[in-house]
Amino acid sequence: MSISVHGLIKDAGGATRVTKLRRESYANASPLPNPKDHIRELADALHPAEMQFKCVSVKDASPTSKTFRFESLDGHIPVFQCGQYVNFRFKIGESTLSRPYSISSAPYEARGDKPFFEVTIRRNVPYLVPDYMFENVHEGDVLNGALPFGTFYWEPLRDSRDLVALAGGSGITPFMSMAKEVARGKMQGCKLTILYGSVKSDDIVLKEELAAVEKECPNVKVVHVLSDDPDWQGEKGFISKEIIEKYSTPGCTYLFCGPRAMYQFVDKALKELGVEQRRFRHDVVNNPADVTKVPGYPAEAIGKTFNLTVVRGIQEDVIPAKANESIAVAIERAGIMLNTHCRNGECGLCRAHVLSGAVYTLPDEENRRRMDREMGWYHLCSAWPLSDVKVKIPIM
Repeated sequence: MSISVHGLIKDAGGATRVTKLRRESYANASPLPNPKDHIRELADALHPAEMQFKCVSVKDASPTSKTFRFESLDGHIPVFQCGQYVNFRFKIGESTLSRPYSISSAPYEARGDKPFFEVTIRRNVPYLVPDYMFENVHEGDVLNGALPFGTFYWEPLRDSRDLVALAGGSGITPFMSMAKEVARGKMQGCKLTILYGSVKSDDIVLKEELAAVEKECPNVKVVHVLSDDPDWQGEKGFISKEIIEKYSTPGCTYLFCGPRAMYQFVDKALKELGVEQRRFRHDVVNNPADVTKVPGYPAEAIGKTFNLTVVRGIQEDVIPAKANESIAVAIERAGIMLNTHCRNGECGLCRAHVLSGAVYTLPDEENRRRMDREMGWYHLCSAWPLSDVKVKIPIM
């Protein structure tokens, strides 16, 4: 692209010419309104609200995990960044459930002649649909979904090019994407050190794929930390403050993805190391498997089932809601459509007005705006009933 410089006066006076052209356009415009919004149409074409993805392969990523590869039926995969996720919608019985899965393939693999993306999923993860993908999704099946979502990704204007990733279990998936992108994509020039906590060496998720990228790219280093493998010759135990400090460099950006207990441990370790908050970024921290075990949870609500009144327009439905399940789960279980993606209070799509009743939220992870707190608006995926509750949700 060539740029012509005509001089300060002429170039700075460009606004006058634009104003003249705009007035001429107004004068010659049709008296009938033009409903077309070209920007909106382009955005919808590039990032459709709903797409269909065909599963083209399923392969083992460890003895307890599998990698599912998807292609879009229309050939287009929206642009995404390492660390973002796809949201699938599953029809299970009378319920339509949405579940997020981090993308484990790299953005560069979604471009070219045969674009695809992959998700790597582990069995027995309680906050997802337990084992549904393993038992029901096979090569050739088509799923409804959309992508990308999430704000957990590297941003060069904010983050260092020296990255230390802290992962546990299936939390390796966004960093698998990042490692590939550092090796071959638009993150070349970054240095990525992955501290990856697992239990045993024979059940490390994406172990071979990580080793292949590490061998190919000198800017990718993977350090496995095993908690229950006596014969392991590398780092043992859990990812401690000492291990983090050992593999860190001054000014690096820390990235975390893993289970809740590990996040709380890592957060404490980084604070003890004096790491500034702006240098620590983490993925959505999943809801606890059993909210009733969170310190401070009201003991009187444990084991109870409440009446949940769901208001949609003029329609009201009364459904059961267990104390240890979020309001969003209760609504989905009843077969009522609810728009939710992240499942942990980040995206805000399930934000709804609680008209009456008592609701519990996690004390240390309250993502609501101040006005929402004052007016009784909650993210239903991260809100649990403590009494009979009445909530108003959008009609889908």
